[in-house]
Amino acid sequence: MNYNTIISSIKKKDLMPIYFLTGEEPYYIDEIANIFLNKVLTEEEQEFNQIVLYGKEVSIDQVILEAKQFPSNSLKRVVLIKEAQHIKNINKMINYIDQPQESTILIFCLKNKSIDKRTALGKKAHSKCVVFESKKVYDNNIPKWILDYVNNKGFQITHEAIAVLSNNIDNKLSKISNELEKLMLLTTQEKKITRELIQKHIGISKDYNIFELQNAIGEKNILKSNKIINYFISNPKSYNIIAVISSLFVFFQKVVLYQSLKKDDYKNAASILQVHPFFLMQYQKSAKKYTKEQLQNIFLFLKEYDLRSKGVNSNTVSNILLKELIYKILH
Repeated sequence: MNYNTIISSIKKKDLMPIYFLTGEEPYYIDEIANIFLNKVLTEEEQEFNQIVLYGKEVSIDQVILEAKQFPSNSLKRVVLIKEAQHIKNINKMINYIDQPQESTILIFCLKNKSIDKRTALGKKAHSKCVVFESKKVYDNNIPKWILDYVNNKGFQITHEAIAVLSNNIDNKLSKISNELEKLMLLTTQEKKITRELIQKHIGISKDYNIFELQNAIGEKNILKSNKIINYFISNPKSYNIIAVISSLFVFFQKVVLYQSLKKDDYKNAASILQVHPFFLMQYQKSAKKYTKEQLQNIFLFLKEYDLRSKGVNSNTVSNILLKELIYKILH
């Protein structure tokens, strides 16, 4: 089952006895877990029939024992295991899977872990349980995720606001969704999230952010690039050098990809680059400003300074490294 199917089935009370929520992206695991805790039982039923356990604190035998209990004044019982990736000997679940307690809904939340289909447990789980894999949302898909999230809530968001958020907040969906929820509470009657709203309420500067740095470097605007870098240096907690390098690497990857397009590909360039058409002009301009040789050197610089920023063959502080890197890219 995918995320939306599981959420829909929970709300309809169309439930299975055992769920394994797995994968790299904790956001979806937490969201599904919260739906189980809030939508299956009434508040009165929850008091005696809803149990939350933690993988670091329980054994698999305790989990199975808890799952076998009958509900009290309720048709169902919910047993949810957080941090289930820490449970030892989880393979002991095989026998329980064959004969689960039908009145119990047992949910395992295994963050950053999967159920291997090749193992005995994996084969059994995939054939008789619901196994959900929460896949990581990569940087290039974050803008679409933001747009869909806001639209699904009945709000709007400008393209500039999407760019600022996606380029200046870690690609952790829980963090992004928290910021979006705050912003939606602060919107006017138009229910629209704008760049100005973001600047005012979550501390991302209108002029000094990673999105604007990419634009400035892409246009080879030395003065503007240096101003932004100096701002970053004065705010090291908000603008970590490793995050800046990572962002620039993704940016120049798309510039190289745009340069490689054939004439017939230009009409589908946004799809090929996996960006919203609004952002395409940024890569078009940069592709004209930088030669292939310059771009090759830029990737060498990015790799070198990524290693140096992590202490490999370098004792130089991050501030100096960042200035050096931007200077080499622009010159």
